[in-house]
Amino acid sequence: MTQRRILSPEARVALWRSLQTFTLTRIVIALVLLLYFGVDFENGALRITQQVAQICLGYAIMALVFSFAARHQRRFLVQLGVQVALDLLVISLLYLAAGGLRSGLGILYLFPLAGAAILAPLLLALFAAAVATLFLLGLSAWQLVEGFDPPLMQAGLFGAAFFAAVLVANRMAARLLGQEELAAQRGADLRIQQAINEIVIADVGDGILVVGADGAVFTGNPAARRMLGLQADTSGFLLHAAPAFEPLAEAFDAWLAAPENDTAFVTVKPYREGDGAGDVRGRRDQPVHVKLRFARVAAPADVVGEAVGEAGERSVIFMQDVSAIENQAQQLKLASMGRLTASIAHEVRNPLSAIGHATALLAEDLHGPAEVRLLKIVGDNVARVNRMVEDILQLSRKAQPNGEPVPLGPFLEQLKAEFCEIHGLAGDIVYIGDPGGSAVRFDPLHLHEVLLNLLNNAVRYASRQPASIRIFPARDAAGRRELHVQDDGPGITPEVRDHLFEPFYTTSSKGTGLGLYLARELCLNNDAKLDYEYRFDPSALGPRKASGRFVITFALA
Repeated sequence: MTQRRILSPEARVALWRSLQTFTLTRIVIALVLLLYFGVDFENGALRITQQVAQICLGYAIMALVFSFAARHQRRFLVQLGVQVALDLLVISLLYLAAGGLRSGLGILYLFPLAGAAILAPLLLALFAAAVATLFLLGLSAWQLVEGFDPPLMQAGLFGAAFFAAVLVANRMAARLLGQEELAAQRGADLRIQQAINEIVIADVGDGILVVGADGAVFTGNPAARRMLGLQADTSGFLLHAAPAFEPLAEAFDAWLAAPENDTAFVTVKPYREGDGAGDVRGRRDQPVHVKLRFARVAAPADVVGEAVGEAGERSVIFMQDVSAIENQAQQLKLASMGRLTASIAHEVRNPLSAIGHATALLAEDLHGPAEVRLLKIVGDNVARVNRMVEDILQLSRKAQPNGEPVPLGPFLEQLKAEFCEIHGLAGDIVYIGDPGGSAVRFDPLHLHEVLLNLLNNAVRYASRQPASIRIFPARDAAGRRELHVQDDGPGITPEVRDHLFEPFYTTSSKGTGLGLYLARELCLNNDAKLDYEYRFDPSALGPRKASGRFVITFALA
């Protein structure tokens, strides 16, 4: 029964290994019997008979033959049956030679019977126990007929013990083999599941990094290597030791401090090996905007262990390339917008001009409050549609930028004065950081339009307190100059950030949804990059220590 239930190769190997152990034990028993029958330990003399010596030596030789045959692993039940039969025969011969039940050799029957109970089906093991019991009872009955006084009760107790030992050993062996079969099946299922997970993780589009509590990277999938520009071996470095991955490390530290905030957006800037990458082997030629999501690996205490400590904790960072999604959305909208641009001048601007002119003529004759309010609504919407038309037409004009360097100090001061005058703001509302006499390669008209667009967005949400709008330069890990535009208003939510630079997307009832898109296009036209980033500032308020800002990354000089 036990042998027929075993299906897995691991369980079959375990049975053959047990049979080999069984044969080796038989050799030891044969040597012990030689010592038992051959040496008189009280007088120190040999007292073995030729018959007993032949039986023991033959038993040892057959044990060697059985050990050699078991290595070939063929016909398990046949080999086991022959071995058990030989054991019963040899023990019975020795039992007769030693004088029967009073010699105490009846206990030797437990050795082959236990082996049969463990390795053979229950029916075969019970048959062997029945043979041994019948032999003991038959011999006792024969001695009784011959006029001797045999211990019949002792023979019966030996028989009962044989059956009890066979039943108990067989049940225990069946349970152990069942557990081993189950463990083997679970192991096979686990290996299959692991192979499936490896295929899925390797083929999934999102990046996956496994990191420790100290920021050590243990492994990552191919998508993570592509996003970060890493070479084939992802493991073996610290996020904090690579300046290029500083935004990623800061976001991870912020999540550890506040686990309820498990989403963040960071920008990985271009870097080269040895240039802002620390010991990391890799490079990136273009910036990538990444959406991060963090998850902690819940490992039981008995798996991690107290000796491992916090270094044994594992966390998973899921990375999604938001830049690719943004570009795809923009391409879809630009495909339809390109067909609209060709006819928009004549189809929209001419009727729009007529509506605006008629509104101006009506304003000269109508002076009632209701009429003035209605005319103002018409005029405002005409101006809004006209501004949208101008923005759309400007998108099709890819003017060649002026490559002359622009000194940031005088340029920003002039822009600040113009902006404050337009909006009627006090001069201390806009704070400009020290540019340090630096200059950037950017068309001044384009830079003026980009910054004016960003400042118009900032003044809409800022508190208008002193320094509530900030413009300050900085440098990234690769040494590229950046210009940050930030206000003290509420930050942009991740949901809005996903669509921030898409054309025609706006959260304001008065906006056209083209301002930020146009600003980014002008930056790209000047080999620069405009993005909204979450920078982690230890002096900022809130658990995330993060503050959103628009960042212009200029091209290298």
